[in-house]
Amino acid sequence: MTQRAPMSRIPYVRRDELGPEGQQLWDSIVIGRGDQVLTADGALAGPFNAFVTAPDAGRRLSALGATLRFGTSIERRLSEVAIITIGARWRAEFEWWAHAPMAREHGVAGAVVDAIGRGEDPPFEADDERAVYLVARQLGDAGRLDQETYDAAHRLLGDAGMVELVSLCGYYTLVSFLLNAFTVPLPPDALPMWADS
Repeated sequence: MTQRAPMSRIPYVRRDELGPEGQQLWDSIVIGRGDQVLTADGALAGPFNAFVTAPDAGRRLSALGATLRFGTSIERRLSEVAIITIGARWRAEFEWWAHAPMAREHGVAGAVVDAIGRGEDPPFEADDERAVYLVARQLGDAGRLDQETYDAAHRLLGDAGMVELVSLCGYYTLVSFLLNAFTVPLPPDALPMWADS
């Protein structure tokens, strides 16, 4: 039997250990993301092992995540600002590891990404990034938005965009909870962002 990567709360499952629904979900996850979601021993990394462990819920979560990442009116650069803000709020190491590079790749300044990770006020040059960050930060901290923050983001995104942004923040809070509750490890060569996580 092959030794599996460490996970302290739920065991890693392999594709051949799943029923048809779990295998179908597994395939859709891997096809959409490639080898980056597989551990060295062939299990699913990140939140995806939890998804296939409960495939009925996992299928819906995976579809929601795809919609919120790729099927909204929010520019990807701004989505990534929200995602890393939520990831940093919950100190979700895997989420940060996956999305901080994506934020940079989609045009978020490295100094902004680094400041969000450290919990400092980011040196935004773009007002749209600031508006999205403040929404994610307030929702993560208090679960509510003050009127000034809401109005600034609403001017940028409109009604539909606000629904999408709040939903994105909620989804990545859920992902953070899955990662943290099940102590999902980083890939072996990755360094943690937060020493006390």
